[in-house]
Amino acid sequence: MSRYLVVAALALLSWITYLDRAAISSVKDPISLELGLNDKAMGAVFSAFALGYALGQIPAGWGADRFGPRLLLTVVVALWSLLTGFTGLVQTFAALLIVRFLFGLAEAGAYPGTAQAFYNWLPSSEHGRANGVVFAASRIGAALAFPLMAVLLEHGSWRNTFYLLAIPGLLWAVLWYVFFRERTVPLPSTGRRAMRLSEALRTVPYRLALFQYFATNFTTFLCLSWMNPYLKQRFSLSVSEAAYYTMLPLLVGATAQWISGYTVDRLFKSRLRAMSRALPAMAGFAISAVGAASIPFAPDALTAALFFALATFGAEITISPSWAFCIDLGGKNAGSVSGAMNTAGNLGSFVSANAFPWLHSAFGTAGPYFFLVCAMNLLSALAWTQMRRPEDNVLRENVR
Repeated sequence: MSRYLVVAALALLSWITYLDRAAISSVKDPISLELGLNDKAMGAVFSAFALGYALGQIPAGWGADRFGPRLLLTVVVALWSLLTGFTGLVQTFAALLIVRFLFGLAEAGAYPGTAQAFYNWLPSSEHGRANGVVFAASRIGAALAFPLMAVLLEHGSWRNTFYLLAIPGLLWAVLWYVFFRERTVPLPSTGRRAMRLSEALRTVPYRLALFQYFATNFTTFLCLSWMNPYLKQRFSLSVSEAAYYTMLPLLVGATAQWISGYTVDRLFKSRLRAMSRALPAMAGFAISAVGAASIPFAPDALTAALFFALATFGAEITISPSWAFCIDLGGKNAGSVSGAMNTAGNLGSFVSANAFPWLHSAFGTAGPYFFLVCAMNLLSALAWTQMRRPEDNVLRENVR
């Protein structure tokens, strides 16, 4: 199995991952109606996934380091696919919370397992593009989830859609286990040792990495949770119209992943190697801050979608350098180091899913939420000025 096939398989997995997790936002209205849930209850449903996903990151990272991505990804993909199907069986609010929490817990293994596979199969000079491809696929999956769910809902119940969504992941798990094989790329001696998670947590740059990834997911999770209902309610859109506008920021996010991954690798091969992770991330956070602050002032749905797209574009640019940073720092421990960062990120998703309806209720407008997003993005851009210092051992220049 070539490294290109490994990247392609993991990109397909990323597509499936976000297709599964974004689907719940599209069926908010029929679920709310059938189970009698208000917006705050649905916020809890959205955040149940994020909480489970956050709590599962470090254990999943350790599992990837210990057992390898072949076994880990086979198990977790099969589990979350089954739980996707179980979502269609729930009859109560409590059952829905439990299933979505367990779904998030199972999905937690996806990207730590991917990071470990990239460390084993790819040279450092390709980590940016590989992460860009994988996360671009995830955004395409999320974007397609909205029109796909709209079509499925026209021809069946919301329950049947979740039964159908379970099938792709189960097929992927079988094929991954049959065809993928573990491999470790021999590395030249660099005189530097890979950091364990306990060591990384004691460094200022890594703690800043946790904060900035919290901000990234605080911004991007809105696209998978409240953006669709927000646009539908504020501008009185139909289901199909809301799906169309919701696709735009996610497709733009996919484009950002390609651009970011390419830029990271180009900078890595240049005289700006020490800044190859920091420069794209700082630019991304600045762009996202502008987009988020502009959303409350949009006069129509298209303009609002374009501002969402700008905020998403900037936030998505920061993802590839963040994961490349963790692979650099963790080396053979990339699974656990990246998993801990993703824990912080998905705590951001958990807070975001609840903060949006609560702030909207408290102030009577969504403006304070978007201004908070703007402030967090600006602080994260500042954080990267400290994360890029070579003396902090942030970037290990182990070109393989």
